[in-house]
Amino acid sequence: MLKRRDAVSRIAMLVGGVFSAPTLFAMEAKNAGLIAEPGTFSLTDIQRNIVAAVAEHIIPKTTTAGAIDAGVPAFIEMMLNDCYKKPEHVSFKKGVDNLAKAKFLNQSSDAQIAMLTLLEADTKELMRSYSASKVKVGDNVDKDVLEGAGGVPFWRVMKELTMLGYYTSEKGIQASFVYEPVPGRFEVISDMKPDQKSFAY
Repeated sequence: MLKRRDAVSRIAMLVGGVFSAPTLFAMEAKNAGLIAEPGTFSLTDIQRNIVAAVAEHIIPKTTTAGAIDAGVPAFIEMMLNDCYKKPEHVSFKKGVDNLAKAKFLNQSSDAQIAMLTLLEADTKELMRSYSASKVKVGDNVDKDVLEGAGGVPFWRVMKELTMLGYYTSEKGIQASFVYEPVPGRFEVISDMKPDQKSFAY
């Protein structure tokens, strides 16, 4: 059976151009069993509630499990603590705190969506400057210097980890794919020719 760590690694290879560099590094670190800066990141209860609410807006519960049902909020905190470095710790907490100051949890669902839509537009502009700064530095510079003190914006990391956590969870897979087993009989092949390769199933 495919384990979550293997799924994370395979997703990293398949969608390398879609995720930001720190998330790709984080996925690779998780797959290798490495911990970037253990114990340096944690959220308060209020921050956890905001992360859970935002994740549920990204993948809401319908006839299938939503982000909360799939355990995405805990996955996000675990990944940030185990696999991301300080720049993303800072930018992520700053984003969550900004939502707290705006009384995000006290708003109606429609108002929350409007706030996140505005955040999405702002993040697109921030990512343009982030990408440009990476290009200007060049290929041989140390990655920590490349990322800078600000890190990838909160909304980008939030979306990436929500999608990653959901689609590598059991409930996320069950919600998105139909398992169709194709049973076949075991047949012994007795007429193989010399130097013929065997079969792999």
